[in-house]
Amino acid sequence: MLNGISPLLGPDLLATLCRMGHGDTIVLADAHFPGESVGRRVLRCDGVAIPPLLDAILPLFPLDGYIDAPLAIMAPVPGDIPDPRVEASYRALAARHQPDRAHFTALERFAFYERARDAFAVVMTGDTAKYANLLLTKGVCAPPAG
Repeated sequence: MLNGISPLLGPDLLATLCRMGHGDTIVLADAHFPGESVGRRVLRCDGVAIPPLLDAILPLFPLDGYIDAPLAIMAPVPGDIPDPRVEASYRALAARHQPDRAHFTALERFAFYERARDAFAVVMTGDTAKYANLLLTKGVCAPPAG
């Protein structure tokens, strides 16, 4: 345990977030996502939903300010209707933690899988919401004040 660090962020996930460089991406994947098939590095956060995990990550993880959309969600397959609360919760968390970088895009399912193949890591969660997958692109950490 560490002061100021959410207990949802275990040592492997913290180390992964730290090792990522500017422009690297990480996928927060729902329980339906084929993480083991597409991910180079797969971390497990079973039993954890994506919104509280995102809420724990965003205070520590600078989103990329040099690209149009450092956050990408998986777009629903035509005919599927996603739960609008999923995207709304992500938008609210991003706006609260990094309002100047809370820009989203939606990627078609197979385009999302391609981005996931190139991601630094895939974090498999226990989130059972459909289309809850989220890709985050890391930016540059600000130098310490003072």
